[in-house]
Amino acid sequence: MPALRAAATAAFVLGTVLFLLHPPSLDGAEGLFGFVAGAIALMLVTASVTVWLPARDSMTEEEFERLVKRSEELAAKPAAALEEGEFDQLVAEAIDALPHEFLKVLETVPVIVSDRGAEHCAYGHYYGDTVARGNYEDRIVIYRDTLERDFGFDPGILRAQVERTLRHELAHHLGWGERGVQGLGL
Repeated sequence: MPALRAAATAAFVLGTVLFLLHPPSLDGAEGLFGFVAGAIALMLVTASVTVWLPARDSMTEEEFERLVKRSEELAAKPAAALEEGEFDQLVAEAIDALPHEFLKVLETVPVIVSDRGAEHCAYGHYYGDTVARGNYEDRIVIYRDTLERDFGFDPGILRAQVERTLRHELAHHLGWGERGVQGLGL
């Protein structure tokens, strides 16, 4: 069981750290007993939390089925037809909504709207090097076709996803890898 193995590992690491940071004194049995009791209590709490947390984050079969059904319903809805230039305006507003420091970064990074998202199975792409290296020409591509297809049924959700996609690709430009960007909630 991976959860129990994780709990045992956490308990061992915690106990070892406690032992190294505050080694027990052999002067009195009372001090040693208090230390051991405290270490055992902390290990049990850590082990319990380690086992309990993953179980709490898992999705039930019913929740998963409800999510799939909702996704299929949304995919079946026709996308709201945007007027010519409306999507470009959404991207411009997403850029304007960025904090001032990030606007300065985008002064040298063009943001391009493309209809080739289905080819890449993506909402956006960052092409180039990180801001730290700068060996390649940088550009951020926002894919209108996939964003409108998946979020066009609701203008508010589409706007939010355009902003999220722009921030995601900008984070790549600033040097974050995919795991780091996801860790930022993007």
